[in-house]
Amino acid sequence: MNYNRRKFIQSAGALALGGLALSGKAGTLLNNLKPGHAVGLQLFTFFGVIDEDVKGTLTKIAGLGYKELESAFSKKGGFYGMSPKDFKATVNDLGMSWTSHHVLGAPFKLPPGSKMPLDADGKPMVIPPLKNLRDNMQELVDSVAEGGVKYLVCANSPTATLDEIKSTIEVLNKTGEAAKKVGIQFAYHNHDMEFHPVDGKVPYDLLLSETDPKNVKMELDLAWAIKGGQNPVEMFKKHPGRFPLWHVKDLDASRENILPVGSGTLDFKPIFAAAASAGMQHFFVEHDMPKDALASITSSIGYLKNTLNV
Repeated sequence: MNYNRRKFIQSAGALALGGLALSGKAGTLLNNLKPGHAVGLQLFTFFGVIDEDVKGTLTKIAGLGYKELESAFSKKGGFYGMSPKDFKATVNDLGMSWTSHHVLGAPFKLPPGSKMPLDADGKPMVIPPLKNLRDNMQELVDSVAEGGVKYLVCANSPTATLDEIKSTIEVLNKTGEAAKKVGIQFAYHNHDMEFHPVDGKVPYDLLLSETDPKNVKMELDLAWAIKGGQNPVEMFKKHPGRFPLWHVKDLDASRENILPVGSGTLDFKPIFAAAASAGMQHFFVEHDMPKDALASITSSIGYLKNTLNV
């Protein structure tokens, strides 16, 4: 089973309580994004792997040419078992920047029959309960500020009912205000579920319209948005400057299986050409639960540099 980030967060978080044309063969990158733009990586790609050898894994990532990192959940807790300052120092020593960090918005209720993802030995993963913005907001904001991170991102939050959407919007606005006070930009990361109507209303539209556009930006996961029936370029036109962060992954034709960037069916050329209208500042390659994370990110950065000329 292709166990993606949303399913993982919903399972793990409960313990604490994509639209465009085919052809991944894009041509030369058009204007709006200069060649040499830093390529980032979302470390959830290495979930279940990085904790075995944090520095060794980061060294391999840096060796491939990745310059920016977005951290995520760790079985060791905290920042891969380190304090914010120690993790920042480790990343910087390898020639990379720690740019962003993911946290849970509010806990999910674990659906009946749901199970945790399996580790390499086929056993359910054991991780610490995830802290969340609803219950631990100031602690999470302060820890990211201690590490000098530019962005704090809500990785996911319940939006299955109008009450859940209202609660999530409240959490996002409060966190955006708290982050602003310490000089951090807050953002929300989507999956495809936010584009499925709830009682006639699209959750993502409500998240955009009912959060402060200055305090709550969006980290657009391009693939999940496309799976949800959206065209990222049109989204940028409707909400210019609202999308400073992107997640970049690829999907097969069924939109069910995640693939390395450039090896699937998504056309990234028009999206990257519209980077200026999006307000994009940083993008992060991500592959949820890949069989071989290193092989996947090697393929992805090769495509971005050699085909898109990033």
